Amino acid sequence: MADGGIAPDTVLAMLRGLANTIRPTCDPAAWWIIEDDEIIGLCSITAGPTDAAIDIGYGVATSRQGRGAASRGVGEVLKWATERPDLIAVTAETSVANLASQRVLERNGFQRAGTRTDAEDGELICWRKAVGA
Repeated sequence: MADGGIAPDTVLAMLRGLANTIRPTCDPAAWWIIEDDEIIGLCSITAGPTDAAIDIGYGVATSRQGRGAASRGVGEVLKWATERPDLIAVTAETSVANLASQRVLERNGFQRAGTRTDAEDGELICWRKAVGA
């Protein structure tokens, strides 16, 4: 595992629970990002499929950020989603302050689809990318 880990234990536990819930309809529900035989990040489905769309989240170890790993990981999830005939879109949300995460989505062809305010995370940008049908 990369220095700094990929997420706090509480986040990993939450993602494990989400994967167990989502796996009956979307398997796999999470993907490791691996470089040089080391786990450096994670992409996961955080909700879905709902209305033929899945929501994704991703993170990369602090020591490996800024090198394109998140963009490559999201790209691989999009390839998988494109092969699923039951999916028409992939969605994601980013903090308005998280410019790096916004660039990850833009590089992968996501379009801004609006904003919303979350009680815990504050102002979020909603993103959407059409896939498949």
